[in-house]
Amino acid sequence: MKDLSLHIMDIIQNSVRAKASLVELDINENQKEDLYSITIKDNGCGMSTEILERVCDPFFTTRTTRKVGLGLSLLKQNAEQTGGNMEIWSEEGKGTRLDVCFSLSHIDRPVLGDIAGTMVLLLGANPEMDFIYRHRTEKGEYIFDTKEIKEVLEEVSVSDPNIMQYLKELIKENLNTIII
Repeated sequence: MKDLSLHIMDIIQNSVRAKASLVELDINENQKEDLYSITIKDNGCGMSTEILERVCDPFFTTRTTRKVGLGLSLLKQNAEQTGGNMEIWSEEGKGTRLDVCFSLSHIDRPVLGDIAGTMVLLLGANPEMDFIYRHRTEKGEYIFDTKEIKEVLEEVSVSDPNIMQYLKELIKENLNTIII
């Protein structure tokens, strides 16, 4: 995958299949520590120990529509190429947490890509779910919380094309104030 937002979409799609009602995405950029980290946490069905042990094997998947599962293995490879790492924790019935760390300055670290488009697409396709996206840099923090947005919108659906376009622009504008 050419950018991190596509990896994020792939992983959050796993959360959707795991019947999560809440997915939290945290991105932290720290120039002083040369660290770029991504954490994705969900309250889905979680994984058994056996599945968790094999989840990064590209030739293992629980999906019946295909015989390979490259998403996590490619993300892990991308992290390790920058001197980073990836860890996954999961418990059946409680959910899953994924932490990925990259060297911020490493030339091989994929760019973030269109995270605003990714978040809006995930929300529009799964309006019954809640998403919290936090992005932190030395310049500040931005939090996109769909629970708050749904309260303001009341009866208007977050999957309305005009709302989705507005939310995409909202995310982009706020990220532009904190991304260095």
